[in-house]
Amino acid sequence: MSNPGTTSAAVTAATAATTAANAAITAATQATGGPGAPASAPAPASTAPANIVLDGIVQEFPRPEGGVNRVIDTLNLRFDGPSINMLLGPSGCGKSTLLYMMGGVRPLNTVMPSQGRILIDGVPCDDAHDDAVMVFQRYANRPDLSVYDNVGFPFRLKLWRDRVPKAERHERILHMLEAVGLADKAKLSPSQLSGGQNQRIALARSLMLKPRILLMDEPFGALDAQTREGMQQLLVKLYDEYPCLIVFVTHDVTEALLLGDRVVVLSTQPARIADDFEIHTPRPRDAGWLRMPEAAALEQRILSRLHQAAGRGNVRVTV
Repeated sequence: MSNPGTTSAAVTAATAATTAANAAITAATQATGGPGAPASAPAPASTAPANIVLDGIVQEFPRPEGGVNRVIDTLNLRFDGPSINMLLGPSGCGKSTLLYMMGGVRPLNTVMPSQGRILIDGVPCDDAHDDAVMVFQRYANRPDLSVYDNVGFPFRLKLWRDRVPKAERHERILHMLEAVGLADKAKLSPSQLSGGQNQRIALARSLMLKPRILLMDEPFGALDAQTREGMQQLLVKLYDEYPCLIVFVTHDVTEALLLGDRVVVLSTQPARIADDFEIHTPRPRDAGWLRMPEAAALEQRILSRLHQAAGRGNVRVTV
């Protein structure tokens, strides 16, 4: 169990992220013309591979009883796209906080990061970025909109209306509904669908925008094992069609091994890099691969690094 300072900080960050998601349905992290956004027309979307640099990131949150709780301790990382990068660590270690920084989600009256800087394509990123899209574990679909309108919601916002010609929007929505297997559910409401189908809406909405950067905060963590496996396979399929830079937060070792080109292992708080390695076996990787010596060795390597970085928190190994 985390201490009160840690819990308070995590709840603050998670509440800010959820509020942003519900307010603009994951477009809250895309500089979509909301409060404080520039009045001028957005720059054309770049098609070059994206990169994110985390330079000396330190994050501290105040404790209710005084002092500060250091959540992240001097992290230096670089992510280059297109690639799937798994940010793996025990629950409560600060990996979601790190992802929110990259997505421009900031709790009110909180400096993030406390020290260091985040650069996207070499430019400091202190707020939401036009080319970064977030997918949360809580999929934040609008209950008053149909499946079709939920997927197409970003086109109600100026940034994406300017970027995508009107004639192309309908085609994109239909294509993504077909790709995620929801073409026959287009007129239904989210309440008529399962949890896995709702997460498919969120994934379709994000990839329909063809983002250069996709930030995913344990998007399949609340799903049952069979549905989670199906969503993992769907993500790989869609990534092959729309390659981009993905940073995917998880505490599931098996998920990290199945999906990642690269796995960055974080320690318990304060989060430091416990390991960082690439997986060269091509996707898709299945249960048979997980039983092979290569995968078994990588799993043991991860668990060993986490045990060496002693502390509290849990990781999951899917059986």
